[in-house]
Amino acid sequence: MLRSSKVSSASHARSHARSHARSRAGLLSRLDLVGSPYLFVAPFFVIFAVFGLFPLLYTAWVSLHDWDLAGDAGFVGLANYADLFADPDFWNAVVNTLGMFVLATVPQLLLALVVASLLNQRLRALTFFRMGVLAPIVTSVAAVGIVFSQIFDRDAGMANGLLALLGMDPVDWRADKWSSWLAISVMVDWRWTGYNALIFLAAMQSVPRDVYEAAAIDGASRVRQFWGITVPLIRPAILFAVIISTIGGMQLFTEPLIFGQGAYAISGGSLRQFQTVAMYMFEKAFRDFDYGYGSAVAWMIFLLIVVFALVNFLVTRRAR
Repeated sequence: MLRSSKVSSASHARSHARSHARSRAGLLSRLDLVGSPYLFVAPFFVIFAVFGLFPLLYTAWVSLHDWDLAGDAGFVGLANYADLFADPDFWNAVVNTLGMFVLATVPQLLLALVVASLLNQRLRALTFFRMGVLAPIVTSVAAVGIVFSQIFDRDAGMANGLLALLGMDPVDWRADKWSSWLAISVMVDWRWTGYNALIFLAAMQSVPRDVYEAAAIDGASRVRQFWGITVPLIRPAILFAVIISTIGGMQLFTEPLIFGQGAYAISGGSLRQFQTVAMYMFEKAFRDFDYGYGSAVAWMIFLLIVVFALVNFLVTRRAR
């Protein structure tokens, strides 16, 4: 009887241990199922917090202070922003940035749509052409700026040479707002059209071929298929390209800086005719060492990007 009781107790203990082990394994499995996705995405948020969120918040803090090369000279509240809104040079930089943004982005996206549509056809050496549109992206932006600065040179530039062949007078591309905006926009378009074309191409390849075949049977031309089928079905990709182009356009810096050359490079010309907001921020923060004012300009760039992103979202939502 005693032996039977011991056997029963041992069996119960083993059963309890197995039940406990299964319970613990089930708990670990549930924790793994719930927690693994967060662990996988955690590195992005950690890196963003360190290199994105913290600089953003710290810049906002600096913008509320009179901060120069010697350090923090005191809290001034919104005084830097008040001075900024009354600064004609800042508004001139805003107008220049928006002007170059429109001149560069609209033709860039339209041309990218056309290039993507051509690359989506059955062409010979298609891989070569698809790789070719990547060449401007991998080219050094400094090299691009130097080459295009020579192309738009007033005295010996290729652009004025072509105008002379057409019987037109040469243009001093750096002397006027519209001419400098156009030259810089051409530079930006050459560099980023291929990138946007690849985004559109990837979206176009996900459109079912049956849709085009049905449209062709109904008598729709290639142009009608493009605007009636392709563009509506790749609208998310277009919205993505518009937002990315907006961010890049509001932060335009290197191209106009290299285009400027000489002593007035950071000022965007002798009359600030092509100075962007990013260039103005750099001038105030790192040439004049007014870090508080420069931080306020940086925050205005961020707010401009947010406003344009919201406008793009509302326009797209209304179009849907």
